[in-house]
Amino acid sequence: MYTAHPDRYADMPYRRAGRSGLKLPALSLGLWHNFGPDRPAETRRAILRRAFDLGVTHFDLANNYGPPPGAAESALGEALKADFTPYRDELVISTKAGYLMWPGPYGEWGSRKYLLSSLDQSLRRMGLEHVDIFYSHRFDPGTPLEETMGALHTAVRQGKALYVGVSNYSAEQTREAARILADLGTPLLVHQPRYSMLDRRPEDEGVLDALDELRAGSVVYSPLEQGLLTGRYLDGVPEGSRAASDSPFLNSDAVTEDLVGRLRALDAIARSRGQSLAQMALAWVLRGGRVSSALVGASSPRQLEDSVGAVRRLDFDDEELARIDAVVKG
Repeated sequence: MYTAHPDRYADMPYRRAGRSGLKLPALSLGLWHNFGPDRPAETRRAILRRAFDLGVTHFDLANNYGPPPGAAESALGEALKADFTPYRDELVISTKAGYLMWPGPYGEWGSRKYLLSSLDQSLRRMGLEHVDIFYSHRFDPGTPLEETMGALHTAVRQGKALYVGVSNYSAEQTREAARILADLGTPLLVHQPRYSMLDRRPEDEGVLDALDELRAGSVVYSPLEQGLLTGRYLDGVPEGSRAASDSPFLNSDAVTEDLVGRLRALDAIARSRGQSLAQMALAWVLRGGRVSSALVGASSPRQLEDSVGAVRRLDFDDEELARIDAVVKG
């Protein structure tokens, strides 16, 4: 029988999500493409247990995570029942709907029918009465935003979600979504954009500025840029890596000689800070407090422990930031 570590809250910083009363751990666990049946159940459970013991209280999912779609939610449901029933109220569990989940015209995007049906399916897979955060996973250009946000509002009114968020929305789409939700009486809690040292679109395209204006939080995904910022690629593409596979998210063509040189330069900066490259990359997205939490994946408890080590040093001086910018921006 699993018993959580008594000092699990000792070292993890918690940050308020926007102007809400909800605090999120600086690092959250994403159950993306690492929680399907190809991974042993004991490994999945060991990662979840170690995460919680380290103060990682937020587990992030989507309906289509696995693979196959739905598998990650089912795996979490099994782990919740086996290990976390006494701790449910200490956990923040989020899920999303927006990408393809089932065939036909009602199995993706942002219609009321799809979002609310998907949420019901997600709750059944996880064995939960509610999730803490329910997201619209992507903007739907074919559905009025009032309908999509109205569905999120309904989820809260029905007691199936405590808070709502959006993911992969532009700055203007986020502002409009927040306005609609405010009129309905359900505030926009959080936005989930992709953000890393190598992908700065939330800065460049004004998403972080919009969230500052709206006083909404942010939970960023891919802060390690699909593994490029973990140190695995300092000597090119290693065997067994994501870039060496047929992954649609990262291929070997992306790992150029120029990129490897930049990664080595970033690694040198990290070592001068007493961190691994992954730890520095996580600290970088969390710098300054604009980001509420950074999502990390893990294939083992040890990998998770290395990521959590980032919270020991989240500060940067101006010289370090300038060196990082010089490497990334050339």
